[in-house]
Amino acid sequence: MLDMLIVGGGYVGLAVAVATKQAAPHLAVEVIEAAPEGVWQKDERASAIIAAATKMLDVFGVWGEIEPDAQPITRMIVTDSRTSDPVRPVFLTFDGDVEPGRPFAHMIPNLAIVRALRGACERLGINIRHGAAATAFEAGPSSATLTLADGSEIKTKLVVACDGVRSKLRDMAGIRTVRWDYGQSGIVTTVEHERPHEGCAEEHFLPSGPFAILPLTGNRSSLVWTERTADADRLVASDDLIFEEELQRRFGHKLGALTVVGGRKAFPLGLTLSRSFIAPRLALAGDAAHGIHPISGQGLNLGFKDVAALAETIVEADRLGLDIGAVNVLERYQTWRRFDTFRMGVTTDVLNRLFSNDIEPVRIARDLGLGIVERLPKLKSYFIGEAAGTKVKDSPRLLAGEQI
Repeated sequence: MLDMLIVGGGYVGLAVAVATKQAAPHLAVEVIEAAPEGVWQKDERASAIIAAATKMLDVFGVWGEIEPDAQPITRMIVTDSRTSDPVRPVFLTFDGDVEPGRPFAHMIPNLAIVRALRGACERLGINIRHGAAATAFEAGPSSATLTLADGSEIKTKLVVACDGVRSKLRDMAGIRTVRWDYGQSGIVTTVEHERPHEGCAEEHFLPSGPFAILPLTGNRSSLVWTERTADADRLVASDDLIFEEELQRRFGHKLGALTVVGGRKAFPLGLTLSRSFIAPRLALAGDAAHGIHPISGQGLNLGFKDVAALAETIVEADRLGLDIGAVNVLERYQTWRRFDTFRMGVTTDVLNRLFSNDIEPVRIARDLGLGIVERLPKLKSYFIGEAAGTKVKDSPRLLAGEQI
């Protein structure tokens, strides 16, 4: 029988496995993934990883492998305008490191993160099974049984569901969610530009939604372009000339001519919050527990915070001789993570509704608010520390760069 079975072989699932096994090598940990081997290598997206999460990756011993592909975000500017406006005034800027030599975030290709975490799993002896889809989950008094599509069964003390925002395991356990659709989609692609970005990230608030320009290594940037769903589908299906022309209107000309170098995909945007993060013999982590709007760039980072809290909960319970799958043990993890997740879900929801419109009184009020923050350095410092995860009370040890 396993001690812990993780369902989902993305960055959150792999990080849970590495964090737990590294701190408690005697625990039997396995990862199963419904997708076939090699699918993860086709992910062209990149993610903003906050400073606290890079500390955790350093503890795992994988940051040195990831860092060459990581682009530090040294500055961020926020504008609020219409697409047709000839000038986009900057209302808010964030500069500098949260700690000496550590920027508040890095942009990292998802492929680099997953590759490094899979390597760590291999070194720790964690088996990853592909093509293993779960079809049934049953929790018992001392173990859980997971049935796979081929009819085989796996017994384990604890199942960790990291199987995405449409988590089947969450549904099997009867955990309900709060969910709504924004009627928006996020277009994700990568562009090359003539001039260097110098590590500057930009968030342009446009009437249809935020348009984020996020620096990658070299003269490249990752884009998260929010549009109403019908418009996003039309843009993704359009020919290259139309797509690049619409892109240039939003991107501007400050970095010169643009060339789209990655595939382009549109992902529907909504808010999903699980009413509970736990059930008997089950814990949710990552998108299985919460799916939020990308307006703050915190989606993956919320998942990494789950990883740090869950691993510390499990390892400390095991050291005390407790049953790691017992509900009273898992309650600590839920208490640790629910408020922060709810707060971030509400924050992104309010920000998206506040900025994704062209109502003049609302525009005046929000620009005034941005201007006030810009003129208060201590308030800006607080916000950036919160966003980077370096000024959070009761933070899990991994996020502070400490071993469990």
